[in-house]
Amino acid sequence: MGFFDKKYCDICGEKIGLLGNRKLEDGNLCKSCAQKLSPWFNERRTSTVSEIKKQLDWREANRERAAKFRTTRSFGERTKLLLDENHQWFTVTRAINPADDNSDVLDFSTITGCRMDIDESRTELKVETKDSEGKIVRRSYNPPRYEYDYDFNIIISVNNPYFNEMKFKLNDCRVHIPFQPTAIRWTGDSFFQDRHEQPLYDPCYRGFREACNEICNLLDHIRTGAVNGQQASAPTQGAFSITSLIPGLSSSPAAQKAVTDALKLTTWVCSNCNWPNNGTTTCQHCGAPFSDEKVLENLKNLAFAAAMAEGVAGNATMPASTSVQNSAVTQSWNCPFCGAVNLGNFCESCGSKRP
Repeated sequence: MGFFDKKYCDICGEKIGLLGNRKLEDGNLCKSCAQKLSPWFNERRTSTVSEIKKQLDWREANRERAAKFRTTRSFGERTKLLLDENHQWFTVTRAINPADDNSDVLDFSTITGCRMDIDESRTELKVETKDSEGKIVRRSYNPPRYEYDYDFNIIISVNNPYFNEMKFKLNDCRVHIPFQPTAIRWTGDSFFQDRHEQPLYDPCYRGFREACNEICNLLDHIRTGAVNGQQASAPTQGAFSITSLIPGLSSSPAAQKAVTDALKLTTWVCSNCNWPNNGTTTCQHCGAPFSDEKVLENLKNLAFAAAMAEGVAGNATMPASTSVQNSAVTQSWNCPFCGAVNLGNFCESCGSKRP
């Protein structure tokens, strides 16, 4: 196929213009379909046609959530973090209403972290003088003088199959700190009284920094389950019972804990509506039951290994081959740091390496 041959979008089938092609790993994507992808998605070139179709299905299903979104708290200027505390949802958008641009609406339970990133740019001030020939030249001051500009970014880490970070700028215009002629710039977080070079003396800088800290603290409380001084609803509601996973096993606290902990760290995609779920065994979008067979098999192996390690498996049987059962038992290990039962080389609960 030549460079100037006609290309067609592998998603919608429409002809792609000369400069409108967006290459995929195994196909082509038109500009119109590319605009429907999540704004946080940045792995298009390494994605297959099948993966792009799944994401577009997820984005289409998101419209229902965006339409139901009701903002209870808002942070930011042009780009805003919006919370819907009644549904336990959040989104980052420039739109007043998330439904206007189909903003990605995610569950509180998908948040894995939040941090502040302050971008600083420095501009050196120069003095204009005339040389021996009368030409104007610009020279550095001695010592050099600078003025500073700042942007305040929030980076929200999330557990989502299509992206893992949502980074946005909290301020609309850059915060400008002019040079203070009589001051010596102090670069630490703490400062001495009457040293006006410290940016924390600037009310605008201080306001945005405090707003960033407020957002990070709030999202950290949401992530850990403590919101407004109360414990949030458990994200593992609807978790599998051990008896449903392993017939004949009446009770195993270790197995139940292993499954519950694994669910918190597992994202599964609903086969009914393509919605990514975390920490639950029913779809948080359409209510359909758990449908990811691969994840289910891993949970069964993990639960069986934990029950065997605890010594309470008894006559319990696994609906799998004997080789799988024996492998799960012989390869299981208890984390020396948090006590979780694991099968792989790293702890599913705290991430520690297998001893």
